[in-house]
Amino acid sequence: MKAKFSMVGVSLALLLSACGGGEETGSENNTEGESAPEENENTEEGNTEAETVSINFATPDPESASITVAAKEFESTVEEESGGSIEVDVHGDGSLYGGDPSAAVNQLGEGSLDMLALSSTVYANSESRFNMLSIPYLYDDKDQYLDLLNDDLAQQLLEDIEDSGIKGLNYWPRNFRQITNSVNPINEPSDLEGLKLRVPNNPLWVDFFEEAGASPTPMDFGEVYNALQLDTIDGQENPVEIPVNASFYEVQDYISMTNHMADAWVVGMNNEVFDEMSSEQQETVQSAADDMQQWLRDYDSEQVEEMKQTLKDEGMEVNEVSSENQEKFVEIAQSQYPSFREVVGDDEYFDQVLEFVGKGQ
Repeated sequence: MKAKFSMVGVSLALLLSACGGGEETGSENNTEGESAPEENENTEEGNTEAETVSINFATPDPESASITVAAKEFESTVEEESGGSIEVDVHGDGSLYGGDPSAAVNQLGEGSLDMLALSSTVYANSESRFNMLSIPYLYDDKDQYLDLLNDDLAQQLLEDIEDSGIKGLNYWPRNFRQITNSVNPINEPSDLEGLKLRVPNNPLWVDFFEEAGASPTPMDFGEVYNALQLDTIDGQENPVEIPVNASFYEVQDYISMTNHMADAWVVGMNNEVFDEMSSEQQETVQSAADDMQQWLRDYDSEQVEEMKQTLKDEGMEVNEVSSENQEKFVEIAQSQYPSFREVVGDDEYFDQVLEFVGKGQ
């Protein structure tokens, strides 16, 4: 386990020594050892003494990406609110886990990672109900998306991963996903015909884009830039900050604001690391994780227009999809609900979420 604890209550140890306390006082980290004078057990000083915990926080994206910016904001908040008793060290770009998301989840559960922010789609590999968060065109808008993330329907998924040794603190939101390519703007499904489009290795993406007319190509994200550069694929889809941070504007001509799917950042901590903190420290971490949800939503909302302008400045054409044309994509998505049910793997859960977002059948 990577968390490291140290005493800050030196004065109590000196007091015991001065009183001739030569007996064993228990563990060095026990601030209320049995040999301590009874009258001092409830002093104000004794109640405020705390152990210092150091936490490594891993994110998958570089320093400039919004998830890593948010992790840094979390770091500042936690260190300030804990009075320095919690030290957070953020590591971006997947550097703590070799860029392998599946390995990262395992490492978090085993304790070789302390804390991790990673897409909900990665957790879907072991808990298929996480796929429900990414059903194409599930949400009417960002408010409905956040409402679901904060409802028991989504929160119960965080509770389920505790069996893997992971304390799910909360979800942090992401922007909806858009399509970039170098063939033509995407305004309606017919524009996807034959387009070689990189997608995550997840059947939701493969099934949806196949039905929409594209040729979806599952591929590790680390291979995408070279594949675009070599014309192995024509395009990819991701939230708008990804083509900016990954410099896809160097090898892509168009970005189309399709808003076709969503996922969320699952912010998790190793169970043992969380359990070994004091109750006050746990409250500080949980409160900061909760507050960062709205902070990141506001940050991303402010950044979207700037990122679109950056892509324009770099030579990409940005096209907005009309509501009429978007409805054509929605119809394709809804026609695939039977196959999406199989991917989610829980009919009752599928129906409950559809009812929550007002799309029950």
